[in-house]
Amino acid sequence: MEGCRVLMIQLVNVEKTYYSKAGNIEALKKTNLEIRDGEIFGIIGLSGAGKSTLIRCINMLEVPTGGQVFVDGQEMTALSGAALRKARQNIGMIFQHFNLLASRTVEENVAFPLEIQGLPKDQIRARVAELLKLVQLDTRKDYYPSQLSGGQKQRVGIARALASNPKVLLSDEATSALDPQTTQSILALLKDINRKLNLTIVLITHQMEVVKEICDRVAVIENGNILEEGSMYRVFTNPQQDTTKEFVRTVNDIKLPPLFRKDRVKQSYFPGAKLIVNLEFLSDPDAPETKDGTADAYQPVVSTIIKKFGVDVNILSGKVDYLKDAPYGTLLVEVIGGEDAIRQSLAYLESVHVKREVLGYVE
Repeated sequence: MEGCRVLMIQLVNVEKTYYSKAGNIEALKKTNLEIRDGEIFGIIGLSGAGKSTLIRCINMLEVPTGGQVFVDGQEMTALSGAALRKARQNIGMIFQHFNLLASRTVEENVAFPLEIQGLPKDQIRARVAELLKLVQLDTRKDYYPSQLSGGQKQRVGIARALASNPKVLLSDEATSALDPQTTQSILALLKDINRKLNLTIVLITHQMEVVKEICDRVAVIENGNILEEGSMYRVFTNPQQDTTKEFVRTVNDIKLPPLFRKDRVKQSYFPGAKLIVNLEFLSDPDAPETKDGTADAYQPVVSTIIKKFGVDVNILSGKVDYLKDAPYGTLLVEVIGGEDAIRQSLAYLESVHVKREVLGYVE
């Protein structure tokens, strides 16, 4: 079904160069990107990678030096003046530092873009009430920004961004200024809005934790280039580029216990050796089910290799997580047995699509 979705955003050979006497800076280099209707798409990169420039080219806050930008079939790069302002009503945006008007109440901040459009007061009032209920701030409508927490301010920002009923919501590092707990609540709200409104959301971040929590697909950007892109599942579980691997490592770094120092770990079997292996249990939402109708993440593979091949398995550490809504688990284990039994165990794990990383053999 994912592949059947129509395109909502398309970037074709988009470039952005900043010119100055000190030297030109190529912020984006012939960037091509396709974002589907109704998906949550993440763009991750370090500071200065070009992600803010990219997202601002979508709504033409940054005018590309070259290339074309299409949103909902309309070429944004061909528009200017009133036509561009009208097209931007289809694109909401939320910001890292909220950008609220300090002299206006919550209700008045959300109403502001509708007032600019010249809507009748009763229509504005009804729309604002609807939005404040959606972001769970209907009891705070008369508060001023100074009376709100960071998470509440961002909820106001989200409500304001949705005021014009946009088809696209751009999120510019919207959780970077928030603590972890508040970040989770804002991400949950964005997921809820995505489901209820079928809103296309594009978010930029430098945090893999954010992308892992919410995104359907992701692109990794560095020095103005898209290094790789794909489903969240594919990029997280099988990163191709060094930069991507570093991002994944920030949330999925498997370390040997101190007991197993590197100088004690051998790369080949010896009599009495124990194999140290990291297992990843995945449930790919796009993959076909196994013959018993159970996704890979739910198979009792550890107990199976114990019974089937007569090995012992000692669990050293483990973690269960989710890639958006798909379960994902890791186990660091030592497998104890003869060389053939260990080899057969590894072959079986491969046959049932359990990803494994052999770290070596220890005494």
